[in-house]
Amino acid sequence: MAKSKVIFFCQECGYESPKWMGKCPACHQWNTLVEEKVSKNADRHQVSGESSKQRKKPQSIKEVSSQEEERLSTQMEELNRVLGGGIVPGSLVLIGGDPGIGKSTLLLQLSSQVANNHMNVLYISGEESEKQTKLRSDRLDANEDHLYIMAETNLEYVIDAIDQMNPSFVVIDSIQTIFNDAVTSAPGSVSQVRECTSALMKVAKSKGISIFIVGHVTKEGAIAGPRLLEHMVDTVLYFEGERHHTFRILRSVKNRFGSTHEMGIFEMKEEGLKEVSNPSEIFLEERSQGVAGSTVVASLEGTRPMLVEIQALISPTQFGHSRRMATGLDHNRVPLLMAVLEKRAGLLLQNQDAYVKVAGGVKLDEPAIDLAVAISVSSSFRDQPTRPDDVFIGEVGLTGEVRRVARIEQRVHEAHKLGFKRIILPSNNLGSFTPPEGIELVGVNSVQEALKAGLE
Repeated sequence: MAKSKVIFFCQECGYESPKWMGKCPACHQWNTLVEEKVSKNADRHQVSGESSKQRKKPQSIKEVSSQEEERLSTQMEELNRVLGGGIVPGSLVLIGGDPGIGKSTLLLQLSSQVANNHMNVLYISGEESEKQTKLRSDRLDANEDHLYIMAETNLEYVIDAIDQMNPSFVVIDSIQTIFNDAVTSAPGSVSQVRECTSALMKVAKSKGISIFIVGHVTKEGAIAGPRLLEHMVDTVLYFEGERHHTFRILRSVKNRFGSTHEMGIFEMKEEGLKEVSNPSEIFLEERSQGVAGSTVVASLEGTRPMLVEIQALISPTQFGHSRRMATGLDHNRVPLLMAVLEKRAGLLLQNQDAYVKVAGGVKLDEPAIDLAVAISVSSSFRDQPTRPDDVFIGEVGLTGEVRRVARIEQRVHEAHKLGFKRIILPSNNLGSFTPPEGIELVGVNSVQEALKAGLE
């Protein structure tokens, strides 16, 4: 019998401690250390099949082939963009998101598309039975001959099924339900998640199989379990969206085979997820024209330009301390820009409540939206609407200057495609390209010039 000892693991960062502590010394979180039993002499390589005879020898870096991997292009162009052009054989991809957001729906649709190319696909569900998965596949019309489903939580049986089938694509839904018999702790614990992910990674790399694993998230929205899980995989995707909205956003926060700033947009319908090829038009279709506090900004998510409406509501405060609230952007950005408007533009905003929102449930996090936020706040404060065919682009500094932004040409062409007539942008971005016909570019150097051009 293998001897076992008790170790306390932090559920947030994976820190190990021989005794319980109220606060984790590594991540400084309270009450996150959980007791687990670990076998001292357990054979860690029992499931993964690792042997000393299979050890590789070092080789010169010049002898290593550097040819680009052939990617499997799916029928979802939005997913291809987020992954960097398609699925890389032998890659291990982690996808996380809130419960009920559509992770299983997305992966079942993806599995059906891969199986449609006459490639064997194994969909392993640890949370649902085969009948439940079949009901979802009927609703999504995902009934391909090469799509195989299996309800299993034992890692040894899962790897045996992969060895027998030798599929090209595998889905594990979810990693928190899979357990390894060699580890004595409960499924979903730090030890189980780490060991199961390590075994699956060896299978993916050794056999060239693309494996997608679903990860649960905490109430803060981060991937549950140790941070080591995100370090081990090749790609980390987050599936986001509001439950009361039909739009879903797929973001990549880590990608060894592509950009980490890409974003794909889907719409949840009864028959499954549908791609949104033109998100700018969708986000602006309900925009109210002639209303104070509304502006349009050309934001950039990875390589994709996207036009989004920013709304602001400024009202006199009823209490001694004014409120600053933001939805869809960094909440620290709003008071910073309001301080710039007070100091550089002479707007008395210290006794005003400010509510700023990005319409459509999108989250923006780039400096180029500063000018649009400042114009929205000023428009609502003055109760003076902007022109409906104006777009505002620019980063605002603490001294009130409007600074240059990247990839301005793509932003301008996206605005022109949707029928906007005038763009207010940093003067330093003028002259770097030839704008399309029918659109006017207005260069500004400061917030005062932007307010004069956009509101007067």
